[in-house]
Amino acid sequence: MSSTSAQSKRPLSPHLSIYKPIPTMVMSIMHRITGCALYAGTLLVAWWLIAAATGEAYFNWVNGFFASWFGILVMFGYTWALVLHMLGGLRHFVWDTGSLMSKQTSTKLAYASMVASIVITVLIWIVGYSVT
Repeated sequence: MSSTSAQSKRPLSPHLSIYKPIPTMVMSIMHRITGCALYAGTLLVAWWLIAAATGEAYFNWVNGFFASWFGILVMFGYTWALVLHMLGGLRHFVWDTGSLMSKQTSTKLAYASMVASIVITVLIWIVGYSVT
């Protein structure tokens, strides 16, 4: 039996381009994207810790980078990615218990995760700036 004839009769798998984006699908994709972003953010945290261990001059230079508008934007994005990824993980944890699995409830959870991630991120930054 030829492998090409067996493969030609198999249906093609649908791709994202033919699906209508629904909130749970978008949140699943965002969960994966934020997971990848957390790798880069964790490297920045490691860079900051290494700078702290290296010496005062280098540490001040790294702190200057994080205090710039670009550094603040990157750290804000890292905070949002961390919070959204955490909320997505909690959402999956609840689903693992078999709860909140209906279509309407899971859609509401997807919207709630996005809104809550923005609100929590802003609150974290407000508290962070008010403490310093």
